[in-house]
Amino acid sequence: MRLRAATLRAAALPFGTGLVLATGQAPLSWPLPAFAALAALLALGARAPGWRQAALTGWAGGAGCFAGALFWIVEPFFVDPVRHGWMAPFALVLLPGGLALFWALAFGLGRRFGQGRAGLFLTAALLAAAEASRAWLFTGFPWALIGYIWIGAPPMQLAALVGPHGLTLATALAAALAALGLGRGPGRLAGPAAAAALLAGAWAWGLAELARPMPPDRAVTLRIVQPNAEQSLKWDPERAQEFLMRLMTATAAAPQGPLPDLVIWPETAVPYLLDDSGHLLAQIDAVAGGRPVVFGIARREAGRYYNSLAVTAPGGGPAQVYDKHHLVPFGEYVPFGELLGRFGIQGMAASHGAGFSAGPGPAALDFGPRIGRALALICYEAIFPQNLRLAPRPDWVLQATNDAWFGEVSGPFQHLAQARMRAVEQGLPVIRAANTGVSAVIDARGRIRAELGLGKQGFLDAPLPGALPPTPYARTGDLPALVALVLLVLAFAAWGSVNRIDRGDRAA
Repeated sequence: MRLRAATLRAAALPFGTGLVLATGQAPLSWPLPAFAALAALLALGARAPGWRQAALTGWAGGAGCFAGALFWIVEPFFVDPVRHGWMAPFALVLLPGGLALFWALAFGLGRRFGQGRAGLFLTAALLAAAEASRAWLFTGFPWALIGYIWIGAPPMQLAALVGPHGLTLATALAAALAALGLGRGPGRLAGPAAAAALLAGAWAWGLAELARPMPPDRAVTLRIVQPNAEQSLKWDPERAQEFLMRLMTATAAAPQGPLPDLVIWPETAVPYLLDDSGHLLAQIDAVAGGRPVVFGIARREAGRYYNSLAVTAPGGGPAQVYDKHHLVPFGEYVPFGELLGRFGIQGMAASHGAGFSAGPGPAALDFGPRIGRALALICYEAIFPQNLRLAPRPDWVLQATNDAWFGEVSGPFQHLAQARMRAVEQGLPVIRAANTGVSAVIDARGRIRAELGLGKQGFLDAPLPGALPPTPYARTGDLPALVALVLLVLAFAAWGSVNRIDRGDRAA
């Protein structure tokens, strides 16, 4: 009992520090308090008397950060509380606690193979490596990355050079410099001064990038339609037709400016299978006046179901179809779904069979030379930067999503923030159509040019922003950041090894 109480006391301070670190994520988006909290957490890990205590510090800090940033994870379970509500408490505990294991490993290894300043910087590099790892392992979940504390602030522009993992690495190393101010000995003043200089430089560089001229808008007007269909009622037979009529009415509405060239509906906007919607597609084409309409819909092929985007053809019928390829585990599919489906266990977002099947991979929708080629992303796919690397390069990015699953407090705003990061990374505008919001037009530097807020019904007419030349990150991807991570981990581990040998020689 005494040991358990001591463990709780030891975890309390890093857990609270992690909660402050979470304020860097949307909707608060407080980067400087979050950066200070990261520095404090690294200092706590460096002061730990052993690697086990350091691992506990990392785990508690990660658990606090993820609990604060990802508390929206309970929202999907309350869409159908009778079936799924009992799982919400487990998700609220298991997801932050599980993701925090990555941080525990980083802090434990950092303390085990380095002490003092060597251990501090080794932990910072390992923490960045842990963040990169959770972006890939077990299908990946790169939500609330440390580097995302800069979304909306000028340092976000660095993502065009180094991507999200490079930005996380730079943030962690700068925080380690700042953490020297919480210790003793050399570097107590120089470390924070260097960290402040780095932040000031990143801020100034980002402001300079934001001040540079932008390419002209394309001579194209887009209409983004937001029906605001509440998730718990979206598939109700008595309400589905009402939501469909909202889409139709907004599509046919008179423009306030130029006539729209393309109409965009959100994910799973049409409450029928594509296979059974021939007559409906003709109606959509008619209300759109022959202009193409991109719409989310489920479809069936060879006994499998897909979460798809389709484009209307003149007179009706689908001209192009894109199938979502990066599915949400336990949302759109369940591992061993065919077996578990026999027992009534299926993904929460999958209304057909045991879940959706994955499409072949990233693809673009081609709207011709005037509108250009749009990389198609459905909902969750936009949180993975690697999903946007497509050859030949698209002209813009189209994200159709249904953020009604994420509640109304933080989830939709964090999803929007990540779309802004994708725009900066690629130097491409991102057009976002969300069922309940936030629908937005994002320019190639991640600025929101126009938006339709959360919980609002209506449509948004806006010009299509121009694209920047390919960014360094768009050309190289994550490889330079990952190489830098490996080299820095090895260098800091070697530094820690030399320090241990020196201490051993002095003791002898």
